[in-house]
Amino acid sequence: MINPDTKKRVGLVSLGCPKALVDSERILTELRKDGYDIVPTYKDADVVVVNTCGFIDSAKKESLDTIGEALNENGKVIVTGCMGANAEDITAVHPNVLAVSGPHAYEQVVGAVHEHVPPTKEHDPFVDLIPAQGIKLTPRHYAYLKISEGCNHRCTFCIIPSMRGDLVSRPANDVLAEAEGLVKSGVKELLVISQDTSAYGVDRKYRTEFHDGRPVKTKMLDLCEALGDLGVWVRLHYVYPYPHVDDVIPLMAAGKVLPYLDIPFQHGSPKILKAMKRPGSIDNTLARIKKWREICPELTIRSTFIVGFPGETEEDFQQLLDFITEAQLDRVGAFSYSAVDGAAANELGEHVPEEIKEQRLERFMILQAQISADRLQRKIGKTIDVIIDEIDEEGAIGRSQADAPEIDGMVYLNDELNHQPGDIVSVKITHADEHDLWGESISQ
Repeated sequence: MINPDTKKRVGLVSLGCPKALVDSERILTELRKDGYDIVPTYKDADVVVVNTCGFIDSAKKESLDTIGEALNENGKVIVTGCMGANAEDITAVHPNVLAVSGPHAYEQVVGAVHEHVPPTKEHDPFVDLIPAQGIKLTPRHYAYLKISEGCNHRCTFCIIPSMRGDLVSRPANDVLAEAEGLVKSGVKELLVISQDTSAYGVDRKYRTEFHDGRPVKTKMLDLCEALGDLGVWVRLHYVYPYPHVDDVIPLMAAGKVLPYLDIPFQHGSPKILKAMKRPGSIDNTLARIKKWREICPELTIRSTFIVGFPGETEEDFQQLLDFITEAQLDRVGAFSYSAVDGAAANELGEHVPEEIKEQRLERFMILQAQISADRLQRKIGKTIDVIIDEIDEEGAIGRSQADAPEIDGMVYLNDELNHQPGDIVSVKITHADEHDLWGESISQ
């Protein structure tokens, strides 16, 4: 019998986006296969892995602070993730880290752990059972499904391609096999993620694969159709507004895929969008949004925007306000432009003063808060499906089909303690503010 006290223990801190979280899940799965125990505290770990984010300066600071904390609390630290793509940015501040690797460098991370904390020789893979779906860092009832890595776009504010490379799509049969495994393990909601979900398969020339004897193209529409047959919620994130996104809307109207689109529009000024190297036809975008809602009235659109991009004038900013007023987007995130080392936008002229950036961001968020509140008010009196995330002393807390985990709103069912995480219940909405909903479950 293996003595658990002899097994080596690894702690992991995962920072940044859901794509990084999936990387962390894979690292942990590989380490568990090799006989390591995963522990939640610095003091219990023989080594700590920090999966960093390097998208913007505030994320880099958080990563460096976390590495410093891990060094102080534990002493043995291995660094990976997006910030690790430029190792000197880390070693210049923390020269005592054991190893540094870039994003999705699973083998390098596992190799570094083996080198500095070798696994126990009495490890028995038949005793240390690993769940078929691998180690997951999300609750049991939902999971992120990464369909590709990298991005072919060269948006001037973004350095993701320099860190994660060009688009590399997973074969459709691999994605579907993972999705089926997750569903069999109890997952009720699949959150499809990538750097550019709409571009899925373009690098593979939309090659046809076979899954359970059925042909399926490595293409966004075909993948959505196949995922829609699994009988769970399927939510699409990081959708670039290509024309073929229109083809997915009927699947949403038919209930095959959640009526939810996460599309980062980024701005409402054609001039600024051109400077960003983003699609710049605002009239076409607004027309498409209108058409989508005609086909699928329940569609929720989430987006992100950058305020104070270099060269943004008051006229440009007003065009942005006009755009969100006309588009009436349901969920919106925004941040003021921050120069990131290596981003082409840094070389653009007419940088907006910080004070004006912050003023514009505040004006933007005040307007969007009112839009969001108005749209949520329309849900009062309606009955909607809600997936329960947790139960606390005040009742059940869940999300509607319009709400992704951690970034959107919640649905509160006060005094309802008879639900379990993962339950999907019918709820009549009784109250709303600018972000969240309150309601009461109804008998089926």
